[in-house]
Amino acid sequence: MNNITLAPVQPDQPSHLMPVFGRQSISFVRGRGSYLYTEDGTEYFDALTGIAVCGLGHAHPVIAQAIADQAATLIHTSNLYEVPWQTAAAQKLAEVSGMEEIFFSNSGAESNEGAIKIARKFGSMQGISHPKIIVADHSFHGRTMATLSATGNKKVQEGFGPLVEGFIRVPFGDIEAIQEAAINHPDIVAIFVEPIQGEGGVNTAPQGFSYLEEIRQVCNQHNWLMMLDEVQTGNGRTGQYFAYQHTNIVPDVLTTAKGLGNGFPIGAVMTQGRGVGVLTAGNHGSTYSGTALGSRVVYTVIDLIQKENLVENAAKMGAYIVEQLRQQLSDQEITVRGFGLMIGIELPKGCAELVNTARDEYHLIINVTAGSVIRLLPTLNINKEQADLLIERLVKMIKAFLA
Repeated sequence: MNNITLAPVQPDQPSHLMPVFGRQSISFVRGRGSYLYTEDGTEYFDALTGIAVCGLGHAHPVIAQAIADQAATLIHTSNLYEVPWQTAAAQKLAEVSGMEEIFFSNSGAESNEGAIKIARKFGSMQGISHPKIIVADHSFHGRTMATLSATGNKKVQEGFGPLVEGFIRVPFGDIEAIQEAAINHPDIVAIFVEPIQGEGGVNTAPQGFSYLEEIRQVCNQHNWLMMLDEVQTGNGRTGQYFAYQHTNIVPDVLTTAKGLGNGFPIGAVMTQGRGVGVLTAGNHGSTYSGTALGSRVVYTVIDLIQKENLVENAAKMGAYIVEQLRQQLSDQEITVRGFGLMIGIELPKGCAELVNTARDEYHLIINVTAGSVIRLLPTLNINKEQADLLIERLVKMIKAFLA
C-alpha cells in the first residue's frame, strides 16, 4: 500500500482553489469522537461537527471499517443495475422516517431540488402550468439555482438573478399569511419549510412544532404537498429521528442529508401520501445516486444510531445542556433555545468574533449564525463529562464577552 504524506502548505504558496469559502486560519489532520487535532497534536472540542454532519463523531471505527470494506469490494456500478446496499439502506430509512419512496442524492441541496421538482410535477399532473410553492422568510434550502431562489436570504441570492420563479414567501410561523396566499394564488401546489431554521438562527415557529400540524391541515384542505427540509434537523439531531416526529403528522415530501452519512456526502428525498408516484422513470436521476459505498454508509449510520440509542441521548443531553446554560447564564441577557442537540444561544449583540475567540482561547469549535446566535451541533453520542466541559468553556467565554 502506498502511503502519501502531504507536505505542509507554505504561507506564500498560491492556492488554486476557487475562493468561495471564508476559511479560518487553521487546519485539522485527525479526529476522534468529539475532538479534532491539528498537525502539532493540539486538541479542540468540536461542538459543530462539520455543521451537523458528523453526528456519530469523527473517525467512528464501525463506519470507518464499513467504508474500508466496501471500498475494497465495490464502490459503484450505476443505477442501470440493482444495488443491494441501496435497497437495504432505503428499507432502513423508510423504517425510521415513515416514508414510502426514497431517492438517494449527493447533498442537501440536491435533495431539496428533488422536492421542488416533485412539487412542480405534482402541479403539472393537475393541469397547473405555473405551479407555486410557499416558502418562509429567513429559510435556507441550498445554493443551486432553484434552492437559492427558495431560500429566504437576499445575501445568498445576490448576483445570481434572474432567480427561479414560482416561490411565494411568508413569515415563518404565520399560518394566516399562508391562508391569505391561498386566496390570492390559486396555483399553489406545496408548502416547503424547515421545522427549525438552522442557518436562520436556530429558530422555531412562535407556536413551536404545532406549526407543522397547522401546515398539515392547510395542505389537506387545499390538496397541497407538505414538504419538510430536514437536511439539518434529521438523523436524530433534535431528539427525534426526524423533527416532525415531535408531532403526530407526516409530511408528503421529506428531505435530509448532513448526518445521514456522518461525513460521507449523501442525501435523500422521500415521499409518502400525495407525494408517492409523482416521479417516474426518466423524471429524475443522478449518476452517483445511492452508490454501493454511499448506501452501505447510510445503512451503517442508521444501524448505529438505533443500536446505541443516540436519538434518546440527543434528547437527554440536549435538555441538560440547555438547562445548565440557562442556569449558569441567568444573570446575562441571553436566550437559549433548541431541541435535542441543535442549540442556539442568542446574545444581545453581534458576536461573530466569538468563533475565533472560542477556537484560539478555549480550544472550542463553534459557529455563529444570524449575526448574534452561537450555534451548537455536538455529537449525538456526547456524554455528561463532555457536555460539562462544553458548558464550562461556553459560560466563561460568554461572560467575558458580555462583561
